[in-house]
Amino acid sequence: MFVFVCARCEARLTAPLSRVSLPLHARQCYGNGAQLPVLMESGTFAVDPEPWGRPWRMWDEIDPREAEARGVYAPVHALSDGVPGAIVVAPGDVRGTRLMPDRRGGACCGLDGADGPNMACQACDLPVAARIDDCSLWQAVRLSPDAVHRVPVEGAQAAPLSWAELVAEGESTPPSEPIATWGGRRGTSHYWSWSPRWEAAAGHALAHLLAASEGQPVRVPAGLTADVFQRALDALLPAGPRKRRAVLAGPGRPAPEAGADIVLVPVHPQTGRTWSPAGPAASAYRVPLPLGVWLWLVSPRPGLPVPASGGVSPDVLRDDPLPPRPDRLFRADRGTFRHTLARLPAVRSPWLRTIHDNLAHNGYPGLS
Repeated sequence: MFVFVCARCEARLTAPLSRVSLPLHARQCYGNGAQLPVLMESGTFAVDPEPWGRPWRMWDEIDPREAEARGVYAPVHALSDGVPGAIVVAPGDVRGTRLMPDRRGGACCGLDGADGPNMACQACDLPVAARIDDCSLWQAVRLSPDAVHRVPVEGAQAAPLSWAELVAEGESTPPSEPIATWGGRRGTSHYWSWSPRWEAAAGHALAHLLAASEGQPVRVPAGLTADVFQRALDALLPAGPRKRRAVLAGPGRPAPEAGADIVLVPVHPQTGRTWSPAGPAASAYRVPLPLGVWLWLVSPRPGLPVPASGGVSPDVLRDDPLPPRPDRLFRADRGTFRHTLARLPAVRSPWLRTIHDNLAHNGYPGLS
């Protein structure tokens, strides 16, 4: 485990933390006026490998060869020239800092970090981090990698859990959840929606599914997996008689049958490594999914039982209303989809580049 300290005065700035993988939804901007929860679990930190924040350069100011060296293969609005490697932590794990009131940025309901670091070391006033808690953004603190460094603390870092242990824990992510708001919607302080985590995960996976398709139709498993992906795939890919087949695969499941072209597999939440199949499916394209989303897809929880016929007598008082449902079909997060697609080498193919370039103007079904 580690604590992070100020690079100038060595003051401790965090609680003891263990490293985990950066969540796929870390850069997601969700909805309008939504109050998203904390991004990182308490006691953990992640490192963002990409630059973040000011200064920014517009795409026409960047040589394409430089962009490719940074892992960007298609035009984006702008690229950050900030220092890569920000340390992302939960706000409650920060110690010994103070907010800088003049660094509020252009935020709406909180702080967005747009003006750079807005937290300073309480001991020496060095700007060390950016607090983010504005509406529609995941709450987090991003420690500046050039203003802090990490120090080991007593107690060995626990070994990452095995795949079998992760599956046994069974911490799956529900596909829908209540979203808190400012000002309310429909007279309440929240509304029921598809999970932002699921929408971001689907946007990330959809980009990989397109890259794996090689421009051919793709068929995913029926049920919730089809609800999440099939509409967007059918809208983005041409129709045709030959379909590439995608299947769910992963720890504790039977080996994929021969002929599976694509496997939807989990990502280890601690190491960030994607599960790899053995046997005939070893050469299949691996589409990564967050473990919690994958667990729900392979073992969906049933809803409340509904009578096959008839109804409940009017004089019976019920305390088991059916769970609320989202009021729209599922849509993958467009921002996450485009961010991921621009960073896949396959986007250099003309057919996939056309899809990428049309995203700003076309309202594709299945995309938010």
